Amino acid sequence: MKTNIRNCGVLLHPTSLPSAHGIGSLGDKAFKFIDKLNDMKFSLWQILPLGPTGYGDSPYAAKSTFAGNELIIDLNTLAYEGYLELEEVLENPFSTSERVDYEKVRNFKEPLLRKAALNFIKNRSNDESLSYNDFCHENEFWLEDYALYQVLCTTYEDSRWFSVWDEKVKRRDKNEIIKLSDKYADEILIVKVLQFFFNKQWQSVKSYANKKGIKIIGDVPIFVAGDSVDAWTHPELFKLDENLHQLYNSGVPPDAFSDDGQLWGNPVYDWDKHKETEFNWWSKRIGAYLKNCDIIRIDHFRGLSAYWEVDASEKTAINGKWVPSPGQDLLDVLKKDFCTLPIIAEDLGIITDEVEELRDNNNLPGMKILQFAFGFKNDRSFDANNAYLPHNCIENSVVYTGTHDNDTTLGWYQKLDEKTKDAIRVYLECSDNEVPWELIRACLMSNSKWAIFPMQDILELDSSSRMNTPSTCGSFNWSWRLPSLEMESWREDKFRDSIIRFGRSN
Repeated sequence: MKTNIRNCGVLLHPTSLPSAHGIGSLGDKAFKFIDKLNDMKFSLWQILPLGPTGYGDSPYAAKSTFAGNELIIDLNTLAYEGYLELEEVLENPFSTSERVDYEKVRNFKEPLLRKAALNFIKNRSNDESLSYNDFCHENEFWLEDYALYQVLCTTYEDSRWFSVWDEKVKRRDKNEIIKLSDKYADEILIVKVLQFFFNKQWQSVKSYANKKGIKIIGDVPIFVAGDSVDAWTHPELFKLDENLHQLYNSGVPPDAFSDDGQLWGNPVYDWDKHKETEFNWWSKRIGAYLKNCDIIRIDHFRGLSAYWEVDASEKTAINGKWVPSPGQDLLDVLKKDFCTLPIIAEDLGIITDEVEELRDNNNLPGMKILQFAFGFKNDRSFDANNAYLPHNCIENSVVYTGTHDNDTTLGWYQKLDEKTKDAIRVYLECSDNEVPWELIRACLMSNSKWAIFPMQDILELDSSSRMNTPSTCGSFNWSWRLPSLEMESWREDKFRDSIIRFGRSN
């Protein structure tokens, strides 16, 4: 595959793919989406974290940093492979236009996934057994723990291992874990088979993308969820008290967008412990991601320089403090383990000289968001030196119209005040209805080596198609679905021609 050239991509999480079962899956629509990208000359597909989601169904609060989301396993593929009856997957209680209703999807898919796993266990061939055994061996450092964790979440009807589970289970008493593993052996096996299904399907999708000249950009949340298997199995790597409760919460301080800051609630790392182990957990984590993706974006990269630590008793993020992180030490270990670092640094928010040095000293591309580009100076004149403006984008960067955390470009523009709208129209030399496309065109023309657009912006959709609103929790977030892969031929032609014209074709 070609490297070190101008590339162009699309941001679309697999859950947003069209599908007959209420949520995007790793079936034929994923392959057809790759064909669409290839036909339009895109060479990058950016996704969100692939892990199994927990409360709020945020991909950034996964139950495991290593496991895959069982809900996007494709049922039709399982039927074609003989693990389900075709009639079972032809049933479709969902509309293709509605957002993902995660509860409804779970109620429909989980019994069928369980049935498929049981059929695999009973009827697998020798070749299938070998493939499954190889998968279990390669992933033994996390798979058994994850499977038991999932079973215990169901047993306790709660994932809060630190406050709800029995004391011996909470503290992973060796004899108790052996007893539970024996007691729930059959259920544990089902979870492991589902992870095998996920891995097999995802690797098939990734392989197909790579053969088409398309690289997958994955996403690594810097922190893990407090109620994840990662925190349960490695409490020593986090700042917890003697009862294994969080001493501190992660977040960001107050800024222009939030008077109280953002209190994310993730446990913060005990970096001294990570250094003692030579960042072994991190190395395994990044290694697992690089098996699933070609490039990874580290979300909240600035946290590798210093992170905002808030006492667990606080209700907001106001009264926190910046605590240094050993980011360079970590990156040195990763470079030694993986030779190169195919990493995008999400360098948004409060960025200091130290953060920029960490990014630049390791030759990592940062991010440029055009929705942040059109600001004004104190005298209220247009700030032509804004680093996010297309003419200021440096080559070693990735330029976006917006990300999953932004409004769609059309929705964003519609909400702006007239002065800002006028500045945008003047800069782009266009009318109101041309702004979404002209921003895309400006990205394509920019000096940034990669340009990436949310699928919603390619289709010029409004705020009703937004993927996420930060610091909120509800059914609107993470649930947007693309009704169809079909789009107007003129739109495809327009993108294809522009991508070629500006030297970004695959």
